[in-house]
Amino acid sequence: MVDISSKMQDQYRRDGYIRITNGLDAEILERLAIELRDLMAKLNPNSEPLELRSTYKRAFTQVTNLWQKSRIVKDFVFRSDLAEVAAKIMGVKGVRLYHDQALFKEAGGGATPWHVDQVYWPVDTVKTCTFWIPLQKTSLELGALSFARGSHLKTGGREMVISDESEAFFSQYVRDAGFEISADEFELGDISIHSGWTVHHAGPNLTHQSREVMTIIYMAADTRLLQSLSKTQLVDRNAFAPEIKPGEMIDTHLNPILHSKSD
Repeated sequence: MVDISSKMQDQYRRDGYIRITNGLDAEILERLAIELRDLMAKLNPNSEPLELRSTYKRAFTQVTNLWQKSRIVKDFVFRSDLAEVAAKIMGVKGVRLYHDQALFKEAGGGATPWHVDQVYWPVDTVKTCTFWIPLQKTSLELGALSFARGSHLKTGGREMVISDESEAFFSQYVRDAGFEISADEFELGDISIHSGWTVHHAGPNLTHQSREVMTIIYMAADTRLLQSLSKTQLVDRNAFAPEIKPGEMIDTHLNPILHSKSD
């Protein structure tokens, strides 16, 4: 696993995202992809044809907490070296798992609208990050992520969930604010890491193959539940931090500490 330098930490704090090249072994990712394809085929919640789905469901097929369904996935999600990278990038002593999710954008799948992830999360911290790990070489035509550089430091649109409305708002917001937009393509083994409040999107899948991605979402180990939850955040609380009350530490069986460093 790559060593995280102070320069990389500074870049993440400034830009709200960072790409780590060749951070994971390709053979491990290929084995993970085989397992995930089988799980996604069994658990796929999108039974309707693409043209009949909502914008959200056209963007990707999403299944969460796959670590509970497979030992292979659990071993990957619980990797201490990945969790240590998350802690170093965010500048915290320890991190917990918030949840994992696979995001498969099938051939012909729609664009993922501009959005911020943390609108969904009932967490009282800015110390969160998503590891977006492609399971194949991912071009812009396949639906690679793009980020609005430095947008995590601004607060516009933070109440907007993924939708046509978020696409319209953030498209204008990004232009008006003058954010530089990344246009990276990813090799197998690359890791993209972004903050929960970084504005980002992904283009449509214009190819004849599926864009397959595994994600792991980390939060600082001392994260507490927000005092007041939106309806969307309440859904996430029930799914990923069950029975935790406002202000309490999020320390359920679904949120193990994956890395911790003592003084």
